[in-house]
Amino acid sequence: MDSDHEAYILLLLSDSNLPTGSFVASAGLESYVTHGFFTDLAPTAGQVTAPPPDKMVYTVNFLRDSLSSYARSALPFVLDAHVVVEDALKKPQAAPEDWLDSTLRRLVELDELYEATTLNHVARRASRNQGVALLTLFSKGFSEPQLPLHLHRPGPLAPQPEASAAKLADRLKLLVRREETHGHLPICWGVLTAALQLSSGADDSYPLFDAFSSYTQPERSQYLHLFLQARSLLSSSVRLNTIGPYAAQQLLLHAVRPVVDFEMWRCKRLTTASVTSQHSSPKTQDEDALLGPAMTWPLGEILAARHDLQHSRIFNS
Repeated sequence: MDSDHEAYILLLLSDSNLPTGSFVASAGLESYVTHGFFTDLAPTAGQVTAPPPDKMVYTVNFLRDSLSSYARSALPFVLDAHVVVEDALKKPQAAPEDWLDSTLRRLVELDELYEATTLNHVARRASRNQGVALLTLFSKGFSEPQLPLHLHRPGPLAPQPEASAAKLADRLKLLVRREETHGHLPICWGVLTAALQLSSGADDSYPLFDAFSSYTQPERSQYLHLFLQARSLLSSSVRLNTIGPYAAQQLLLHAVRPVVDFEMWRCKRLTTASVTSQHSSPKTQDEDALLGPAMTWPLGEILAARHDLQHSRIFNS
């Protein structure tokens, strides 16, 4: 896939209008605000009243802590799910059913591991809802339309890798609907980005996404996933009226990129160390690869778990 087409795919994936279900979850921010963590301390001696809280500062603090924990816990699964599907699509498919079953087994294994390592039921619920939405997005939003549109370009309507990827996504979605697996967000994101077959490795001419130029394809998937998580947190903050839309845009421009870049540098080589990852790609066996995942923000986990105890809620998770 050439760089222009890859840039176009990344633009589509970063579209805020995508029906991914992210608007239903605040990643613990609503509970964080409800429990008083956006309130300044009591006034010091000599002050009649405390100064108004700087909600921009609180938002950045929450964003930094939340992304740090999410990167360490989710990016290993994004990487492993991506390389499982990417490697499967590259292999000759002499026995399609065997290929499909073995790939699904590896993805289900990762899905079960993510379920076990996600500590609170609220985060698990949000992850499942958003994950199945991504699978639906791929099958309904990124598949070739059965319309005369294909007449405007040469070649077959669905090349073999695209058809195999679509079949894999449909089978995984069926397993989720049958409750035979969970369909968590990081795994489904890895499946989605690998199925879209973005080109591997960095190239020298990448006009629209210079931030991605030093990343391989799985790392670009991780980077975009982390960026979208940050953007979702800021969207939640706007809905909660802790900051306004202009302030959210300011933070997205000036505060998010350094955090995302740092967490990518820190976590991009983390793997789940599962049987799946050990046999799926040489990348996961790189001597520089580190073992994950881990949860690094206990306070955030506790507050997220208390989401359902609030008297009133805007978000489902």
